[in-house]
Amino acid sequence: MDFSDCTRIIIGCAIEVHRRLGPGLLESACEHCLRYELRSKGLRVDCEVPIPLTYKEIRLEAGYRMDLLVEHQVVVELKAVDRLLPIHEAQLLTSLKFSGKRIGLLINFNVPSLRQGLRRFVL
Repeated sequence: MDFSDCTRIIIGCAIEVHRRLGPGLLESACEHCLRYELRSKGLRVDCEVPIPLTYKEIRLEAGYRMDLLVEHQVVVELKAVDRLLPIHEAQLLTSLKFSGKRIGLLINFNVPSLRQGLRRFVL
């Protein structure tokens, strides 16, 4: 599956979760529902994937984690906040950089229309 198809399915599933539940839920609840939707579409979804940091010759388990990794290729960072901030974007970009992945989605479920809470990043 290519990046475009994968991100299209992820966004469609996120819209479905938001349409059914609306804004105001905890991030963890949104994550569980989105995982369910993605897996029902036959996608592989890994959760809370650790990302090690390599500094010179040492490997550090610095506590970085991806919320979701879909089909081994798309990093999904989930939020349930009043508005997305630059720190949220930086968090996703850091995950992309350290994991070696190229495509990421930042999804904020606490918005009236999910399209307002979607951002796609390509390294």
